[in-house]
Amino acid sequence: MSEIILQVSDLTMNFGGIKALDTLDFEVCSGEIVALIGPNGAGKTTFFNCVTGIYTPSSGDVYLHKPGGEGRTRLNGMKPNHVAEKGMARTFQNIRLFPKMTVLENVMIGRHCRSKSFILGAIFRDKKTRAEERSIVDYSYALLEKVGLASQVNELAANLSYGAQRRLEIARALATEPFLLLLDEPAAGMNPQETAKLVKLIRRICDEGHAVLLIEHDMKLVMTLSDRIVVMDYGRKIAEGTPAEVRTNPEVIKAYLGEDD
Repeated sequence: MSEIILQVSDLTMNFGGIKALDTLDFEVCSGEIVALIGPNGAGKTTFFNCVTGIYTPSSGDVYLHKPGGEGRTRLNGMKPNHVAEKGMARTFQNIRLFPKMTVLENVMIGRHCRSKSFILGAIFRDKKTRAEERSIVDYSYALLEKVGLASQVNELAANLSYGAQRRLEIARALATEPFLLLLDEPAAGMNPQETAKLVKLIRRICDEGHAVLLIEHDMKLVMTLSDRIVVMDYGRKIAEGTPAEVRTNPEVIKAYLGEDD
């Protein structure tokens, strides 16, 4: 039986008089691919920012449960780097790579939260530090093989195609060793061939033991890839269920298509 790894209860986020999230409740379980959808301005990226430490919620709770019943962590107010250390990583709607660094270096940066070496090790280059550096390179190269970028390890990130940059950002997130991966519009700007590669990659990531929560506007991708869909509108959850259940839900149809006066 799948276990809960992300638990969101009554999550609310206010920006002055605007309620961007309104008592949002839902869960993500291990091994799941869950899609978070809704019209523009529904609060989807605000939700990602709240659970990953960029924003501190106005009220409500976010708990991350370590798989295997090894305890839970309340994420409210936790800094983003500490959230990553606890086992959650994300990508961004607007790609955030280091454009003047190589493909390999971009992924290696993601290993920072798992490294053990400190300043003295970097200065004196002891045997343990050198071994860890080799391990980081090997681990990062293996991730680039997984996302199909192993042939471009020494290329500058800025020179990659848009779809390749998306996959590089996913590789960097995976370098933190998350058990929950958040993807913010991963298919945005991709052509059909790139989207097909992305679908295979996300399925592989899930098959290897990660849970995936994604924001996406490509409904074909959402309906074919997701185990479960959560629908938001004006900061509230208006529907939740399987793709078949969500597709025919009157509230979802109203939110996307409107209704006659």
